[in-house]
Amino acid sequence: MKRIGYWIILFILMLSFPAIGSEKKTVKVTDMAERQVTVPFDPDRIVCIGPGTLRLIVYLQAESKVVGVEDMEKMNASGRPYWIAHPELSKLPCCGPGGPAGINKKPDMEAVLSVKPEVIFVTYMDGKLADEVQRTLGIPIVVLSYGNFSTFDETVYDALRIAGKILNRENRADELVTYIESLRNDLLIRTKDVAQSSKPSVYVGGIGYRGAHGIESTEQHYVPFLWTGAKSVAKQVEPTIGSHVFMDKEILLRLNPDIIFIDGGGLAMVLDDYRRKPEYHNALKAFSKQKVFSLLPFNSYTTNIGTALADAYAVGKILYPERFADLDPERKADKIYAFLVGAPVYQKLKMDFGAIGQKAPFFN
Repeated sequence: MKRIGYWIILFILMLSFPAIGSEKKTVKVTDMAERQVTVPFDPDRIVCIGPGTLRLIVYLQAESKVVGVEDMEKMNASGRPYWIAHPELSKLPCCGPGGPAGINKKPDMEAVLSVKPEVIFVTYMDGKLADEVQRTLGIPIVVLSYGNFSTFDETVYDALRIAGKILNRENRADELVTYIESLRNDLLIRTKDVAQSSKPSVYVGGIGYRGAHGIESTEQHYVPFLWTGAKSVAKQVEPTIGSHVFMDKEILLRLNPDIIFIDGGGLAMVLDDYRRKPEYHNALKAFSKQKVFSLLPFNSYTTNIGTALADAYAVGKILYPERFADLDPERKADKIYAFLVGAPVYQKLKMDFGAIGQKAPFFN
């Protein structure tokens, strides 16, 4: 009898105290607001707040851990490959409104708490604000960044590695960096010895920047031009914000590039402007010689890295066809998307924005 009582007491004690090693493992990281944050390692429940955060988590193949998404992600998602590849995300509850107006602002605290995340990833939030929100919610906040807004910056590699360390995706983070760099090197090798004198001058308009814009919206540090060594006329003017330029239309007419590319995100606005003012556009030699081509959206809730790479191959094929004779830009785009977001989503993008690198529909 005493022996039975002993085992009962022991059983009760085992229930009262956690087993050795049963506590959740944690990891300490320095986030991109230079904050030391201790978070659960390999958490099961996360949310992503701010421009591009969810994209990075999908790149890391951790989308199954996401328990809530911003309303912004569910609105007009046609230009975001990570969302197209994972329609199951649209069924998740809301964790806040999101959008450009929410950058570096307090999130919807009630909405975030309602989905019970273990970790909150957020982009472009000031460290002091992140600390305040973390104290209020009692949930670790990890600040990530793409670096300079609305362009490609190697800072994003740090964001992938930090999130990868937390999500048990460190190997995947390394694979992503290696893959992107391999494409950069391929593009540079293909174009490195093209004589500057033989290069046509180029311009890209319609670049998204906190919303859609027309032909005047461009980038100086535009990956498809940088990584193909293109002769960009936008480098001849002062940037408006970072590398972004709102080009004066008269200055664009004076610079008069040989070839113009139109970003898919702003194509409808450029088409509308063309219909209203065809005389201006036709005064540009690229329009008069029908050397205007459309690309897929570079920015959609910050930089679409996969699309930037796919657009770079399309640009290379147009500028230096002999250097890219072995390459089909459409097939290359699908390979890029399959690696980054887990599905070959190019055909859906093609339906929404036209074939990558096609002649823009001004001349139909």
